[in-house]
Amino acid sequence: MSKELPAPVPRLTVITLGVSDIRASIAFYDALGFARRLKATGEAVAFFDTGGPVLALFPWDQLAADATLPDKPRPSSFRGITLAWNCRTREEVDAVLAFAVEKGAALLKAAHETDYGGYSGYFADPDGHPWEVVVAPGIDVGDDRRVHLAE
Repeated sequence: MSKELPAPVPRLTVITLGVSDIRASIAFYDALGFARRLKATGEAVAFFDTGGPVLALFPWDQLAADATLPDKPRPSSFRGITLAWNCRTREEVDAVLAFAVEKGAALLKAAHETDYGGYSGYFADPDGHPWEVVVAPGIDVGDDRRVHLAE
């Protein structure tokens, strides 16, 4: 008789970005204000506290090898994933976009009113990973920096 295993508790704990130049990427995310943790890893891998899931940076070719995927050709276009930086106000969206660009990001799309009643824009990090900076109805950012979703 086969006993069904209990379902594990679902959780997203780490988002790892493959990067071309780990030193430059560490400097970029430091400049954005994310707190680096576990610095003993040096430049082999970098971990940043985001107030939610951990953001990790890992050399692109090594990340591909670890996942048993080819590291070439690298996609030069959209990869089907974005990261998000949720904000409390439209003014904060504008400030975050300006700050990210000042620190070396590329502005992909200026902040604008969305069709769902929000306000959003996009920047890309030095490796082209797109970040949406957004304030959206039903999604609040608490004092704990965590996102709280409406029921």
